[in-house]
Amino acid sequence: MQIQSWLSGFDGQYYIAQRLKRKPQILRKMHRFSVRLTQLQDIGGNRIIVDKNEDVESLRRYIHEKLVNNKDIKIHRETDYRTVGRDDTGYRALHIILETHKTKIELQIRSSAQHYWAECIERTSVIYGHYLKENDGDKRVIDYFKLLSHVFFEIESKREPTPQEKIDLDRKREESEKIIENKKNGKILHSHVNDDVIHTLTTIESKNPDSIKNWILIFDWNTGHFVNWESISRDPTEAYEAYSQNERLYEEETGFEVVLVGSSNVEMIRKTHSHYFGIDGYDSILEKLDQSILGFSSRQTIDAGSRRILLTLRRKNRWGKKAVSLDTLKNHYCQTVFGFDVALEKLLELGLVTKNGKRGPFSLNIRKQEEINSYL
Repeated sequence: MQIQSWLSGFDGQYYIAQRLKRKPQILRKMHRFSVRLTQLQDIGGNRIIVDKNEDVESLRRYIHEKLVNNKDIKIHRETDYRTVGRDDTGYRALHIILETHKTKIELQIRSSAQHYWAECIERTSVIYGHYLKENDGDKRVIDYFKLLSHVFFEIESKREPTPQEKIDLDRKREESEKIIENKKNGKILHSHVNDDVIHTLTTIESKNPDSIKNWILIFDWNTGHFVNWESISRDPTEAYEAYSQNERLYEEETGFEVVLVGSSNVEMIRKTHSHYFGIDGYDSILEKLDQSILGFSSRQTIDAGSRRILLTLRRKNRWGKKAVSLDTLKNHYCQTVFGFDVALEKLLELGLVTKNGKRGPFSLNIRKQEEINSYL
């Protein structure tokens, strides 16, 4: 929390959240490296996202300056994966391990491009069913991510990837897509932006602004929905107890993910843990690549509820003048859609659905047929 308060004086845009490493990750890491629990240095940590790689360097200097006269917090070790990337997967970031009162805390500092890559591999791991960032899975898929990391680094360094690198990337992407889609989870939704949850939490948050909150996120990768997201006590003992109870209720083996994070606002978490909400942004990079990762070709900015409304209207052939009333759409066609009102409003805002009058009737915008099909 002290690190979060320090950053208020940093001259640059940033996103930061504090998190506990999830218990299944801790156990896998202990087995993978044959280490004791006391040897792990990243159980607690902060994830910090800045715009560019040079901003990572600026933040590094800023943190060093803050620590010069600090007697309680010292730098234990730094590991810089930015230039070369990790040998096994291509992961890039700057890690600063801090030590305070014999406890080690990891600062994980990434540029937007580095973070985008990391979130992509996180989501693809869930879709695929292998922990790619832990070097688990088909070597061809891991090799694809290693090349993608290299290409991102070249672009971020203001160098154009070679024609051969682009050809290789596209070939590896197609190969990886086939491998992943042949898996059981290969047809899972590729993008999740739960606008109704964000709207609700932002409303709660507005009643108590400018303070760091602890949040528990429970995400169901089987459906692409949040099961729950609640603000919990800032008391460490109470927060951890709530976290442990939820981990026992929602097990990773059954497709759930329980995460304990802390931040000053929901938007921070949406940026630092974007694979729960849909990976959006970073267009300056993606525009220079022809489809770089599974799901890029169908990147979406709508939530699962909005997609279900679109799918229902298309299945019912409600295009143009073939409209349907609000009551029929909401209470008959889409009665199980979570956050229906927010989901429909999003579709109207994007112009994918049109309405005749204040309360409808509603139909699909026939002029955006190709775009609608791409969402589905």
